[in-house]
Amino acid sequence: MRSRLTISSPAALTVGAVCFTVFAWASAFVSIRSAGAAFSPGALALGRLAAASVVLIVLVLVRREGLPPREAWRGIVVSGVVWFGGYMVALNWGERLVDAGTAALLVNIGPILMALLAARLLGEGLPPRLVAGMAVSFGGAVVVGLSMSAGSSESSGSTPLLGVVLCVLAAVAYAIGVVAQKPALSYGTPLQITAFSCLVGTVACLPFAGQLATELPRAPASATLNMVYLGVVPTALAFTTWSYALARTPAGKMGATTYAVPAIVVVLSWVFLDEVPAWLTLLGGVLCLAGVAVSRSRARSQTRTEGRDSAAAADGAAAAGDREEAGAGAEG
Repeated sequence: MRSRLTISSPAALTVGAVCFTVFAWASAFVSIRSAGAAFSPGALALGRLAAASVVLIVLVLVRREGLPPREAWRGIVVSGVVWFGGYMVALNWGERLVDAGTAALLVNIGPILMALLAARLLGEGLPPRLVAGMAVSFGGAVVVGLSMSAGSSESSGSTPLLGVVLCVLAAVAYAIGVVAQKPALSYGTPLQITAFSCLVGTVACLPFAGQLATELPRAPASATLNMVYLGVVPTALAFTTWSYALARTPAGKMGATTYAVPAIVVVLSWVFLDEVPAWLTLLGGVLCLAGVAVSRSRARSQTRTEGRDSAAAADGAAAAGDREEAGAGAEG
């Protein structure tokens, strides 16, 4: 009997976790643009991480998961400081200096760095389909970035160099954080790793507490709600679903899925910000999604081999069952 992909199967749960993460992270770009007008980069990062930490610690206590094992703490600390802390401050700051399209283009260097680091440090391979898919998606991200930044470049004359540097630093922090988090997931649960990485990131951002205390009373309610949303959904929930999927998928392949983010950002900006995308932006979004599909696909020969192996295993099990029934009948 052939196995079917059910909603509760591990493969379906992993795909669902990836999809939720990508959509939640895409929505973060819209919320950062809104909240960033009222909060400085460090204050926004601290407020976001504090809100996420509250939610995550409550979940840890409810599920009674306790502290992660000692072996997981190295990855937790590196991921917390570099990814949860450094990435968010750099991205918040970078998006104040460059437009969203340029930021999305630069941050999407991250998956390429992630795949290279995972191959070097974790021993993960670089299958041709993964490399091809990343190339297609990166080309799509370039198209999206160039098309969305064309208007702002004409008005401002140039892209601030500091903003470019900050977005590149965010991409590097993103890649390092994911690769550091991957081994930790071998020792702790996704919720444990996410919760305590977030706590470490919150502690790392405590120097911005004074800014947050000054800006919070003066911020409009919409900006504060966006900051809380950033903490609850794109951070607390989406980082947990990311960790769940990362524990079951190679880091390089997981990184390639985030190339779908620019395409989704275009749609969300269209719906919520009434920013009608140009045809070139839509083309770039399609390329991003096509590259993700290629990178997560498997060669037909591999699929046929796995299908034959599964069928052979099923036939072997059925034959063993027939022999057992025949033996049982003889003994009876």
